[in-house]
Amino acid sequence: IQGSKYTLWSEMEGLSAYDSSGDEDARASDPEEQADPEQSVTVVSKLKERIPIESAPYVPVKETQSSLIRISADDKEVTFNPTYEQLFAPEVGPVNPYKTRQQLAHKNMLSGFVEPAHFNHFQFENQRRTFHTYGYAMNPSDVVESETQLVGELEAAADMEGSTVFEIKNLQVGQKRKREPKGDPADVDGYKGPWREYEGQEKVAKPTEEQMAVLVEKFHKKKKEVKDEDETIEETSELQISDPYDYLGRSYLHVPQDVDVDLRTDDPPRKCYAPKKQIHVWAEHTKGVAAIRLFPKSGHLLLSAGMDSKVKLWEVYKERRCIRTFCGHGKAIRDICFNIDGTKFLSCGYDRYMKLWDTETGKCISRFSNGKTPYCIKFNPDVDKQNLFVVGCSDKKIYTWNIDSGEVVQEYDRHLGAVNTITFVDENRRFVTTSDDKSLRVWEWDIPIDMKYIAEPHMHSMPSVTVHPNGKWIACQSMNNQIMVYGVHNNFRLNRKKSFRGHMVAGYACKVHFSPDGSFVVSGDADGKLTAWDWKSTKIFNRFKAHEGVCIDCCWLPHETSKVITCGWDGKIKLWD
Repeated sequence: IQGSKYTLWSEMEGLSAYDSSGDEDARASDPEEQADPEQSVTVVSKLKERIPIESAPYVPVKETQSSLIRISADDKEVTFNPTYEQLFAPEVGPVNPYKTRQQLAHKNMLSGFVEPAHFNHFQFENQRRTFHTYGYAMNPSDVVESETQLVGELEAAADMEGSTVFEIKNLQVGQKRKREPKGDPADVDGYKGPWREYEGQEKVAKPTEEQMAVLVEKFHKKKKEVKDEDETIEETSELQISDPYDYLGRSYLHVPQDVDVDLRTDDPPRKCYAPKKQIHVWAEHTKGVAAIRLFPKSGHLLLSAGMDSKVKLWEVYKERRCIRTFCGHGKAIRDICFNIDGTKFLSCGYDRYMKLWDTETGKCISRFSNGKTPYCIKFNPDVDKQNLFVVGCSDKKIYTWNIDSGEVVQEYDRHLGAVNTITFVDENRRFVTTSDDKSLRVWEWDIPIDMKYIAEPHMHSMPSVTVHPNGKWIACQSMNNQIMVYGVHNNFRLNRKKSFRGHMVAGYACKVHFSPDGSFVVSGDADGKLTAWDWKSTKIFNRFKAHEGVCIDCCWLPHETSKVITCGWDGKIKLWD
């Protein structure tokens, strides 16, 4: 600043001594009026004393001046050679108020900041195995040295003095178990050879007192559970209508004649139509309904098996009341089946019991059990074999029981998985079974060797099989969301042209059914929908939401053109028309 003042004063002195060209001519003409240089200096000095002049005032600087060139974090390249300070200078500028802490964090990829880490593979494995073996290891995140650099079970670390697996293993080298001497080979009785034992070897593994107490408690608990399962529940039935007999003394098993259709004829309707709307709901089961069966031939009664371990008998026509409730199973019921005239029916459940009931009186006639869970049960449809029924069980076997003797008279043991279905074909001379082993087997009645075995790589498990009304085809619900059709009279060959798709049944044993004239195929699915296909074109004819849960079973009334009954895991049974 002082230097600038001196420069200003010098300039003022120069200006004072500067004259125009006109003055120079006047001075040249008048030598007496020429200025005195000493006098001009005196004037400037007086001005300096009177007026203080500062060309640049003093301004204090608050921050240190930096000559660094800022580099943006978004730049991909630089056009000069930056220094270390320039590259690692902090970012400056206002913070974006609309970004979260995670967005403001320093990142070099979408999920965060990634940088290469170099560590010794041996040390990493050593610490990992030490932690899994003894429960302690070095703290990997302890950057600053502290008193306890170990994490995990510190007591075990103190006992082991913080040694790793590698160090302990090195300490134990050479500490092998010693064996007893071989003995003299000449001594036949005393020679042990390679069969000699180790020193201190215990031959009998005996549990401690605490372990023995735990084992005894588990044994008694298991024995009690088995005893509770073996205890059969008393079979009861409750009549839920006040007029079980009509004015002629006929029970509800009598086929009614005062309805719109003829229920006594054996002829099916000439033409059937797909159902569209709901006309009735039966909702007395407290849990899901597993299966429904119609009364043979007439179909005026409906039998339902519930997961609430109850079987209910319903009216299909007139008032549609619940006629009788049968109670006798300890667990959910799996399957039910009428005999040929409907006077009796069989039920099997997860309590491993099969029971024979009288439909009219509600009395349990007899019970059967072989200790295995029955999955499907069927009466022999022949008139002269109504004392025999077959059961597919969880032990991969099919049993034929005699109701009169209460014993197993035949056993079919060829499947490799639990048996799911039993279906009689070819005028009841044969029956078809499917299993969890993804195979289909055909048996001659009372011959325990399968006459036909079908198992292809593309096949899936088929938990439902139904015979076409003409008896020439069987429709099998496959777990790959399609219905496969096999011919009965052509050596059970797969009909590749008949394949019904468009529903979701994977994982559920949804049943298949035909219309009485065979023109429609109906099936429920896992979404609670009922789907109807045209038999000839295999195209979906109609589909609608039938239940809130899984629609597990359906059946078409044998004398109706468009009435279908469905049941689901929502505990409801619905009638559609």
